[in-house]
Amino acid sequence: MLDMVSIGALVLLGLILLMLLFQSLKLHGVWQMIRVCRTATRWARIWEMENKELRSALRAERAHVEQLKRKLVLLQALMPAV
Repeated sequence: MLDMVSIGALVLLGLILLMLLFQSLKLHGVWQMIRVCRTATRWARIWEMENKELRSALRAERAHVEQLKRKLVLLQALMPAV
């Protein structure tokens, strides 16, 4: 009778160990997904900052072009008509 209890306990421990192994594999998959998301988020932030810088530079260039156009209009007005 004691052998049956010992074998039952051993089988139960084996099942628990197997379940823990499956849980460990699941957690490993979740951890990998978290790492991928963290990397993707980091790149998204980098691209967002680059886009902000590029939009700012584009606004500055457009303002500069407008300023040059105004100067050209003024210079053309100052030149005698030929």
